[in-house]
Amino acid sequence: MLKSLTVRNFTAFAEADLDFASGLNVFVGENGTGKTHLLKLAWALLAVVAETERRGVPVTGSHLQLRLAEKLVGTFRPDSLGRLVRRAPGRNRCEVTVGFHQQEPLAFHFATNSRSEVALDSSPAGWLPSQVRDRAEPPNIPSPAFLPTRELLTIYPGFVSVYEGHYLEFEETWRDTCLLLGRPLQKGPKEKRSRALLAPLEAAMGGRIELDQNGRFYLRNSDGRMEMPLVAEGLRKLGMVARMIATGTLLDQGFLFWDEPDANLNPRLVQRVAAVILDLVGNGVQVFLATHSLFLLRELAILLASALYRGLPRRFFGLHRESEGVRVEAGDTVDEIGPIASLDEQLAQSDRYLDLEN
Repeated sequence: MLKSLTVRNFTAFAEADLDFASGLNVFVGENGTGKTHLLKLAWALLAVVAETERRGVPVTGSHLQLRLAEKLVGTFRPDSLGRLVRRAPGRNRCEVTVGFHQQEPLAFHFATNSRSEVALDSSPAGWLPSQVRDRAEPPNIPSPAFLPTRELLTIYPGFVSVYEGHYLEFEETWRDTCLLLGRPLQKGPKEKRSRALLAPLEAAMGGRIELDQNGRFYLRNSDGRMEMPLVAEGLRKLGMVARMIATGTLLDQGFLFWDEPDANLNPRLVQRVAAVILDLVGNGVQVFLATHSLFLLRELAILLASALYRGLPRRFFGLHRESEGVRVEAGDTVDEIGPIASLDEQLAQSDRYLDLEN
């Protein structure tokens, strides 16, 4: 579990200290306040952790310094690593510390003149608790899933092989997400658990997602199967979540990072997405969202107030642009994170429309 994230001089943030809930974490702010940057940073760090432990690579300073730098550059696609340091006169230094449950924190820094390397300040002796590492069977290391605003099912055929064989100006989140989409389906007890989560999603999509032997996704329903490019984009986004549930990525203490899950969805589907998100949290998945949708936030608030979801851990983060950088306010409800201009505008529009009707 990701416990905390502290940054100094990272992109738009002069400083930010974030303590995460073990369940739902929501970043709320206007465009350009760094919501996606925080999502990508946390995802990239967890991706390096999962890769290191899964491959059995020793947790050494040299390996981590190289992989952290490579992952950040591949995720954000800057001209050089130093471009991620907050703009300021002269040289500046970015500092990042991430805290994990039952482990020492990982901390590193890099300067504006850094091209492809970070300096490691501290790291855990190992990523997993000793009682897990010492087991005879290999541990199940969940890979963090990052869902971008664009659906990826239609570009999946051949994308990973082309990406790894050529230099493409696509973020590494796309490559890693496609790898997760291509995983085989779960069988046995985990399949039964995933079916309960999949049922409402497949009802909303009107069918189930299939991957054929040629690497193409289809939506299968009672009338046959439909090519994914012919399916509505909002349903394709639901299809990505459904596929990751079916493959087990979003089971067993997994991680979901979802950038604007409400994008290209009608209100009825947003309602379904909100319920699916909280169902995943209830099944042990730690979820991180970025949004400025009042509709989605209200749906989450309605569900979190219900008996079914009331006890779920949650944390909201309001991002506010100021002259010295983006400031972050945190709370257990949206009302505690300060005024968000984009949300206020949506409320004001409702008032103007009611005045027009009257």
